[in-house]
Amino acid sequence: MDFFNEKHVEAAKDLLYKMADDQLIIGHRNSEWTGLGPLLEEDIAFSSMAQDKIGQSEHLYNLLHELGEADADTVAFTRNANQFHCSQLVELPIGEYDFSLMRHFLFDMAEAVRFESLTHSGYEGLANIARKFKGEIKYHTMHAHAWVKQLANGNDEGKARMQSSLNEIWPFALGIFEPGQHEDTLKEAGIFEGEESLKGKWLKEVTQLLNACNLQIPTDSKPVFGGRTGNHTPHLQPLLDEMCEVYSIDPSADW
Repeated sequence: MDFFNEKHVEAAKDLLYKMADDQLIIGHRNSEWTGLGPLLEEDIAFSSMAQDKIGQSEHLYNLLHELGEADADTVAFTRNANQFHCSQLVELPIGEYDFSLMRHFLFDMAEAVRFESLTHSGYEGLANIARKFKGEIKYHTMHAHAWVKQLANGNDEGKARMQSSLNEIWPFALGIFEPGQHEDTLKEAGIFEGEESLKGKWLKEVTQLLNACNLQIPTDSKPVFGGRTGNHTPHLQPLLDEMCEVYSIDPSADW
């Protein structure tokens, strides 16, 4: 980012941290379905997508390292919950399969519009990564679309459970788009178009599919904010303790 000034670099770091932390935490949450999926194919699918998310987080942490932050392992495994910038949506426990599936749909649709937008970023390193991620996320959204449609258009129980999960998750999903303190700087530098703009694109996409499934979007929900500034649910720290257990035994170990 030689052509950006110090203010732009700090703004880019803020953007990268929240994207990387989202990917890392949802990846670990989705990995909890390994061995527990309702079908063997689904067991494999959720595990595979979890690996993609954790791999994507590493790419983003490596960009942060290029901007002067610690290396990816140190950043991922040595922070406490209040130092993470993920949205609260991704840290919630996996719940029943309908809950995880609806979260997967709403989150990956947000990722799809985010990385499509970032392919046009003036920060070339981020634009290059976004082009790579865009191809991977295409398959994640295809998977989510297929299952949401199948369950919501199935029997009464399936439809009721998908609607209940949508009602519960929707305020947290809106929280993905919590505005950052550096948004004006990011827009000025042509790095990122801003969360409010992305939310509009996301709403258009998810509304189309949810309407096709006769699922009703809650109309009186307030976004759950706070995750981007280190305010998290009680669920995040236990997840981090488990995730970091091996690393913390000997951070200097050479594998």
